[in-house]
Amino acid sequence: MDQPIVQTRGLNLYYGDFQALKDINLSIKPRQITALIGPSGCGKSTLLRAINRMNDLIAGVRVEGEVFIGGENIYAPDMDIVAMRKRVGMVFQRPNPFPLSIKENITFGPIIHNTLKQEGLDNLLERTLQAVMLWDTLKDRLNQSALSLSLEQRQRLCIARLLAVMPDVLLMDEPCSALDPAATQRIEELLHELKAQYTIIIVTHNMQQAARVSAECGFMLLGELVEFSETGQMFTNPTDQRTEDYISGRYG
Repeated sequence: MDQPIVQTRGLNLYYGDFQALKDINLSIKPRQITALIGPSGCGKSTLLRAINRMNDLIAGVRVEGEVFIGGENIYAPDMDIVAMRKRVGMVFQRPNPFPLSIKENITFGPIIHNTLKQEGLDNLLERTLQAVMLWDTLKDRLNQSALSLSLEQRQRLCIARLLAVMPDVLLMDEPCSALDPAATQRIEELLHELKAQYTIIIVTHNMQQAARVSAECGFMLLGELVEFSETGQMFTNPTDQRTEDYISGRYG
């Protein structure tokens, strides 16, 4: 059995006096897609951001407990946060390419982390854009602004931008919420391709999407991780009545 690549132990997170996460204990296996579902405000995105310490950027946040990536506690006092975020990248609800060229979006991370010289520029561009199925479309447009791309292409580019720094874990917060159904299907197909090499954790309000793409699924409610299991089991035979109520539409 593969050892978990992401683990949380007794994770609590507070925004000031408000407790947003309550004693989260979670183990996520490598090279699969794990989904987090639950109603708005239940803590899904907060948990996702806790896995690469993005909540540190919010004033008044306090974290208790531990989060391990590959066995290393990312909340340890001596943690190199920049290096950690190279290993754990994030894709947001709306695509957010930099207002630079397509090429500069891809090379930005490797330049920051001083890894570009280890891989030729041409190889880097082709490798990452091939991975998100954009190379054939964009290989003759690399100097054009990334803002000229369609919404779906921007989201793919944002994923490619992460792959350029060779992360271990991809965090995705509602990555299809701004896309139409056809584009959503194509992004889901891309995720299935990427899971062969990357651990993917996706937050989604779309339970059908969670059922389609994930191997394991967690249901969150009011800051608690109510249930975590194989996706098929959760959707057909949940162990907690609150999960059953949410999946069947009786909650919220």
